Amino acid sequence: MDLIRAVQHSHLPVLSWRPALSSTSSPLHRFPKLCDVGKSCIPFRTSTSVSSRSHVRIRTLPVHAQIAAPVRIVQQAFLQFPPSWTSSLIANATIFTIGLPILQTGLTASGMASAYLLGTSTWRAFGASGFLVVAAYFVLGTAVTKVKIKQKEKEGIAEKRSGKRGPASVWGSGLAGMFCALAAIVGLGGVKHFQLWQLGFVASFATKLSDTVSSEIGKAFGRTTYLVTTLKPVQRGTEGAISLEGTGAGLVASILLSLFAYRIHQVTIQGAAICIVASQLANLFESYAGATLQDTDGLKWLNNDVINVLNISFGAALAILFQKINLL
Repeated sequence: MDLIRAVQHSHLPVLSWRPALSSTSSPLHRFPKLCDVGKSCIPFRTSTSVSSRSHVRIRTLPVHAQIAAPVRIVQQAFLQFPPSWTSSLIANATIFTIGLPILQTGLTASGMASAYLLGTSTWRAFGASGFLVVAAYFVLGTAVTKVKIKQKEKEGIAEKRSGKRGPASVWGSGLAGMFCALAAIVGLGGVKHFQLWQLGFVASFATKLSDTVSSEIGKAFGRTTYLVTTLKPVQRGTEGAISLEGTGAGLVASILLSLFAYRIHQVTIQGAAICIVASQLANLFESYAGATLQDTDGLKWLNNDVINVLNISFGAALAILFQKINLL
């Protein structure tokens, strides 16, 4: 009895041949147990060898389940409002992937990279509707550049690379809009200035679309072009030249984009009117600057892309100023 009590109160293991408590379906049920009295038992392998390994089947998810997860992520990116940087990156990447064939017709590879940055910032600042303003500008601007492209190339007045835009052209078209988007994101001027940045954003693209359309239509269909500073007839494609056909087409383009921005709630109807007026004044400034300053001695850096940046910046600034002073 003393020996039994000593064993019970000690921590020495003793062999026990009682079966395991697990189900008899387990291969361990034939193993004896190395037990610590009063504690749980540890399997102890006997000479009767039974493999304890069971066959493991690796099951893969069905194809539809594998697709569902990324699709759900993309859906959430498109629906998230206000957008985050992550949702903006995903949504923009999806659109660029789907629209790659169209993008390749109007942009070089480096131009697409620049456009992706512009599109992502736009989505982050103004959501999907802001992105649509840029998309509308790109589609219309690219289409009008292709009008009578062979004739323009023959006359030496066509855009380089058959109208494909590189990064310089992208930022010449979108730098002012990019600034307005970033200003809205960081809250420059406070919440009350958000709509001003939004207005400037739309005005910058209305200005650039009007400029592009007036230039390309004027080159293609302008019967008589006049130098804006003297109103004397000059050859088509001359810097600072304007035509009745081109000017009218540019005005229509500005109206269409501004009203489109109004319909998708980027601007008010008053804001749309401001964008139209600001774009036409900015384009008049651009024509004058092109005729008097571009490619002159001492100002060789003032090329077409720089003039474009000044043009869209002037259009955005005018729109914001008009709104601030309630001019329209």
